[in-house]
Amino acid sequence: MYAPKALEKKITLPYLNKLKQQGEKFACLTAYDYSFARLMDKTGVEVVLVGDSLGMVIQGHETTLPVSVADVEYHGMAVSRGLDKSLLMIDMPFGSLNSQQQALDNASHMIKKTGAQVVKLEGGITQIKTVETLSKYKIPVCAHLGLQPQSVHKMGGYRVQGREHDSAIEMKDTALQIQEAGADLLLLECVPATLAAEITQLLQIPVIGIGAGSDCDGQILVLQDMLGITPGKPPSFSRNFMLEHGSIEAAISAYVTEVKNNNFPEASHCFS
Repeated sequence: MYAPKALEKKITLPYLNKLKQQGEKFACLTAYDYSFARLMDKTGVEVVLVGDSLGMVIQGHETTLPVSVADVEYHGMAVSRGLDKSLLMIDMPFGSLNSQQQALDNASHMIKKTGAQVVKLEGGITQIKTVETLSKYKIPVCAHLGLQPQSVHKMGGYRVQGREHDSAIEMKDTALQIQEAGADLLLLECVPATLAAEITQLLQIPVIGIGAGSDCDGQILVLQDMLGITPGKPPSFSRNFMLEHGSIEAAISAYVTEVKNNNFPEASHCFS
């Protein structure tokens, strides 16, 4: 059983691959500033994501679409200063991937400015060439399948993806193609737990889940959701860890422990 502790070494992609091979879980959270980054590094969060979710939980927008490259850079630089051991991943915001050259230029610039080790991009089959290009130039990539908030208008809302037989087959095929294109990680959002388990087993690269069941290699939540401070109704796949613990640090530490001991997510946080 995992006991709460600070990270002992710098987290790298080969280390995350090693955890997958050993069947060990890893914990991820979003962060947008220095202070929370320090807490996450201290409590053993292996991967910290500066997500475009900042558009909703920090800036107060209804979607992630207004977030700019400059916004992610600003918050990425602040978070980077707070991390010593955790791996830093940053989102490529809406409109930053409209061509392979644009994606390469934006990703290169953002990594230089923030010191991030990985860029995360939404999009399925349409981003295969982009993943190939970034990989060719040695930029580590986390792909993102399932519910994609940047495509909320196209999808008609925030809905579980991959429930139908054909869409499930397509998602598995796309995941394999993305891996072949050079992706280093894959994030699955709001995907039936059985499908996420199949994709996790199918791929050699680590798979991170959010609303995708307990069989993914890693789990991620939006910080404000797991602290119970997001305005409005919380996502059904999240859990308020502050209800059971007396401080933010204790809540984050409990989240890490529950993920690594495979006690979170539970069935109530999953989709079928």
